[in-house]
Amino acid sequence: MSGFVIAQLNIARMRYQIDAPEMADFVANLDHINALAEAAPGFVWRFISDSDVEAEVFEADILVNLSTWTDVESLYHYVYGTAHADIMRSRKQWFDPVGTHSVMWWHPSGSPPQLNVAKQRLDILTSQGPGPQAFTFKKKFDAPGQ
Repeated sequence: MSGFVIAQLNIARMRYQIDAPEMADFVANLDHINALAEAAPGFVWRFISDSDVEAEVFEADILVNLSTWTDVESLYHYVYGTAHADIMRSRKQWFDPVGTHSVMWWHPSGSPPQLNVAKQRLDILTSQGPGPQAFTFKKKFDAPGQ
């Protein structure tokens, strides 16, 4: 096993306030989807929402999902092979487009990535395209030293 985990950030701009009736179906599924991730093979850690930290890094209407996984394949299976995919098929009713909305990178094992670092990785992907510091499922890179 390498000394790295795959970190992923994805963001979404809410069309409505989180407590609006239009967001009710999304909110009703959050606990289930988060529990599904936490029980998934390869899951390591996820950022638990902290509005103070999020407000320092992102705009108020941005929802943040930051997590780490043992490998890209485990993350891919969770994203596209579980109920998570079913919920996300409805995302257009809850979220507006934000351009680049997700990024992955290899993060040293043992401590979680910081939200501001995750935002920097998203910015790198947006400005430079996929590379070893910031990539996507379509253009993946191996962990350092592999």
